[in-house]
Amino acid sequence: MNLQAELNKTGGFKNLELLAKQVVEGFIAGMHKSPFHGFSAEFAEHKIYNQGESTKHIDWKLYAKTDRLYTKRYDEETNLRCHLIIDNSSSMHYPEMTSFSIAKLNKIAFAVLASASLMHILKKQRDAVGMSIYSDAYDYYAPEKGSERHHQMLLSELSKTVAEKPLQKQTDTYTYLHQIAEKIHRRSLIFFFTDMFQTGTDDSKLFEALRHLKHKKHEVVLFHVFDKEKEVTFSFDNTPKKFVDVETGAFINMYPETIKEAYEAAVSSYFDTLRLKCGQYQIKYVEADINKNFDKILTTYMVERGKFK
Repeated sequence: MNLQAELNKTGGFKNLELLAKQVVEGFIAGMHKSPFHGFSAEFAEHKIYNQGESTKHIDWKLYAKTDRLYTKRYDEETNLRCHLIIDNSSSMHYPEMTSFSIAKLNKIAFAVLASASLMHILKKQRDAVGMSIYSDAYDYYAPEKGSERHHQMLLSELSKTVAEKPLQKQTDTYTYLHQIAEKIHRRSLIFFFTDMFQTGTDDSKLFEALRHLKHKKHEVVLFHVFDKEKEVTFSFDNTPKKFVDVETGAFINMYPETIKEAYEAAVSSYFDTLRLKCGQYQIKYVEADINKNFDKILTTYMVERGKFK
């Protein structure tokens, strides 16, 4: 059964665990087309070799198949601790979904399915995962655990998050990232899903909060979730439109062509600033276009998992 068939059958994300499993299996099946060819069957049992490490545990048979160096993982090695952070403000629920289509997910649905897919891999590797969901309030928090009960609890919360349609819920990233940083006491790999639309918070404060996570010795990956067609290239036909700020309710009526050029320039400049700031603070920045598949998310996980010590 494919992803779209399962969405049609359940009427949405009611079987999120199966959808996540299918995303991961599709990713693994496609590895023969990527630089990770030959790695799919073994990736749960290996990690990328980092220069300077002992060569004692290099898997030379896997090297012969992949032309890449991997070392074998052993049960006594410390398992990864991962914390997922999801921005659940109203802007993340754009565009409105009248039906569930794997090719037309909105931002929150993309972030949720990506998170569930990461959780599926973490579960296979016996790693601990925690989760925070926030908007203008700290909506949900769970510490890092690896039990099946905990996994099912997180999946249930993710499914509920997609189903909700919060009205005019703004984003208080600055406040809640600081709180999250104080809650996570052991070094973790943090995946942060957000569209980076911050109502009333300047960029310097946002990166101050992200630096707080880095100060706690966590590795941070920022998945910048957006709808490239609408939010970047501003692809609207030139008929009168009412553009509404879903977080504040403010609106403006206009022809899209009147601001298209200026809008695209402003967005491009903002994205460049985000990349620069993330690089400056050693935060991995990854563009996550909701019109694409999840390969970029899962490949990023594999690379970061391999580097994590």
